[in-house]
Amino acid sequence: MKTIILGAGYGGMATATALKPTDNLDVLLIDQRPYHTYYTLLHEAAGHGKTVTTPIQPLLQGTGVEYEQASVDHVDLDARAVHLKDGRVLEYDKLVVSMGSETNFYGIQGLQENADVLKEIEDAEKIYDWVNRAFEPGFTGSRDVVIGGAGLTGTELITELAQRSEELSYKTGLPRLKLYLVEAGPAVLPTVDAKLRERAIGVLKDYGIEILTSHKIVEAAPGSVTVENAAGERRQIAGGKIVWTGGIRARNLLRGENIVGGPGNRIKVDQNLVAHNYPDVFVIGDMAAANASDGAPVPSTAQHAGQEGRHTAANLMRLAHGEALEAYEPYSQGEFVSLGGLMAVGAINLPGDYRLALTGVAAHVMKIASHVRWQLNIK
Repeated sequence: MKTIILGAGYGGMATATALKPTDNLDVLLIDQRPYHTYYTLLHEAAGHGKTVTTPIQPLLQGTGVEYEQASVDHVDLDARAVHLKDGRVLEYDKLVVSMGSETNFYGIQGLQENADVLKEIEDAEKIYDWVNRAFEPGFTGSRDVVIGGAGLTGTELITELAQRSEELSYKTGLPRLKLYLVEAGPAVLPTVDAKLRERAIGVLKDYGIEILTSHKIVEAAPGSVTVENAAGERRQIAGGKIVWTGGIRARNLLRGENIVGGPGNRIKVDQNLVAHNYPDVFVIGDMAAANASDGAPVPSTAQHAGQEGRHTAANLMRLAHGEALEAYEPYSQGEFVSLGGLMAVGAINLPGDYRLALTGVAAHVMKIASHVRWQLNIK
């Protein structure tokens, strides 16, 4: 059973590293980079230059999975063929699609041309280098930073930059960066419990971050953005660095006459994480429009991508043994948001529908623990 796994993000790596050498199962993992990126730590790379990658090849020892560095052009699901950008075409019996997401700019004028994003390590390095340059004596231009999107990524990034700004200001004697967090919706961190959100907002304000909720970016230009509030009033904000974290959509790499699409360009899958009308194709992570047994959508988080990957690995081995697939049922262990330094907020889900809310160092430790748990899962 020739099987190809596309993508070495959380879903793809969870699938590959959960596999064991199995008769009738020949697996190839393809990714354009030779390393796995800890995407949930990209804000630390952007703020403090932390290393957030690890080589793929050593992680595959003992799995029976081969690795090849290559870029995917598109996948023809009807022909069961993966087309690579170098011109090669690879056929498969089973396919696992876990190629993640791309930034959604929502057609906002000038945004894609004038804003950075935080999707890959190169993006983080670009932001990190700019912050360091902004504290050099000869730096000219605006030292203001505008972050669009106050979800998990935007909030973690701006607090990391705020902390770094304080450190560099102390070392150089230069003023701290002026930081703006712009959110079209009414709240920062909308998926976080209300009390934890209030605590997070308090931290943002302590850093001196200007929070603009119910403000949408309507236009971006070199060195500025224009925002509009709920009353239709507009304001131009200067920004030497503009970063957009306000939306994602699944990568548009799959072709097929019978694809059933979902929101955000995702592919609808059944309870086994198999694409509708394509029984040999598993779709997981950001590319999948998956639902729990009660119909609730599965969140697009690293935690759930890892679960889906491990479940898919088990199903692949079941198929190799001639056994039936088992349905996937998501579960959440909780979520933690880093707020710079030793500060974080979040909650642990406990049995009986109880949640234990944590803030400060305790939440920071749990954030670290979740990352360590992931490292152990893929080693």
